[in-house]
Amino acid sequence: MQLGSSHHDDFDFPIEKFEMMLKTNEVLFFDAAEFENIIAHYIDSGRLALAKKALKLSLDQHPKSFNLLLMKAEIYTFEDKFEKAMTLLEDLKSLEPNNEEVYILIANIYSKQDLHHKSIEVLKEALNFADDLLEIHSIMGMEYLFLEDFEHAKQSYIKCLENDENDYTALYNVIYCFDFLDQNQEAVEFLKTFLDRQPYCEVAWHQLGKLYFETKNYSKALEAFDYAIISDDYFIGAYLEKGKVLERLKRFEEAIECYSLTLQIDDPTAFAYLRIGKCFLKLNQPEKALKHFKKALHEDPLLDKVWLALSDYHVKIKDYKKALYFINKAINIDEENVLYWKHFAVINLELDNMKDSAFGFKKSLELGNYELETWLNRIDILIELKLYKDALQALEEANDFFPNIAELEYRFAGVYFELGKLKLAEQHLQVARFLEPDYMVIMRTLFPFFDLD
Repeated sequence: MQLGSSHHDDFDFPIEKFEMMLKTNEVLFFDAAEFENIIAHYIDSGRLALAKKALKLSLDQHPKSFNLLLMKAEIYTFEDKFEKAMTLLEDLKSLEPNNEEVYILIANIYSKQDLHHKSIEVLKEALNFADDLLEIHSIMGMEYLFLEDFEHAKQSYIKCLENDENDYTALYNVIYCFDFLDQNQEAVEFLKTFLDRQPYCEVAWHQLGKLYFETKNYSKALEAFDYAIISDDYFIGAYLEKGKVLERLKRFEEAIECYSLTLQIDDPTAFAYLRIGKCFLKLNQPEKALKHFKKALHEDPLLDKVWLALSDYHVKIKDYKKALYFINKAINIDEENVLYWKHFAVINLELDNMKDSAFGFKKSLELGNYELETWLNRIDILIELKLYKDALQALEEANDFFPNIAELEYRFAGVYFELGKLKLAEQHLQVARFLEPDYMVIMRTLFPFFDLD
């Protein structure tokens, strides 16, 4: 190997030289900065064994190098050898009491031990002399997030922006904190003030538009997304959000144009094709809608919302067998989605698959969809299947959420009648008649043999 060959750049060359040294067992000299680069390279690539080997050789050659000793403490921390790391860092702190990297490493050790308050105290101390205030405030913000102290986290990230208004990660985190604190209006005011200073910040306009969208202020949202696009006409996120606003305003042709632009700017996305398909459905152009749903599926067959859209499309044209096939695909991707199970239940009801429909409504309830309609649908199917004990159990569960509801009381009466518990049937019938006498039709439909006189 020619060590000085011209195709090596300044960073790769020391690493190749080091790895050649390991193979030949020949001891070569590296300056401390070269060793720092070599060790950092191995740490960043997750090759800790080589990082440790480089560290040992580096300290043999440069035993008093402060930065290499810092790296030793960092490797101790990676290995969860916190006591060794802390002892070394305290020694280094006595040598350079104003070295912010020492404080950051100490804070990191406390953080890894879930001692976030201690970590924050160390970082506050570092603020008194640190040159890179941005990094300190950023780490403090993350520590506050670990503690779910969103107010202080927000203030830390605002400090980051005060040091660098182009720190978009901090900007996103500020808005994230506002959201958790349910401070929508405060977030709007913050972004407006920020934009007074940075009028061409596409990220700020984008976030402002999303806040307006959440409060259904669609005209303001549209304006904000337009400014985001003016600031960066390749900003795909702004086009997608603008499309969503135009959909809400029922301006479907314009929404299609917006989504279509994203397909020209970058690689096509399943989301854009899906939204275009939904817009064509609203425009009563089902063939174009279906074409775009299939394109979405081609881009991302695991996007469950596409399968849902295909299922809804086939429900609309009353092709329930295909609708069932597609909703099953969505469920296979996300079996914890309540909406999919409700669709599954309703489609099976249309196909007269009563047991499957009952199962679908049961899954919806288990996943937290406690709407009265869901309970009633399941109970009515169980009654139709003459599974009266199961129906009674479902009624009792529903009654815990909806006591003194006439629809349930009438069904209680009928189920008790079918189970031969006539006194209980009479008691519930009296309560039902008192609550809502006009609902007697429920009894006539579900329990035609019940004596109402």
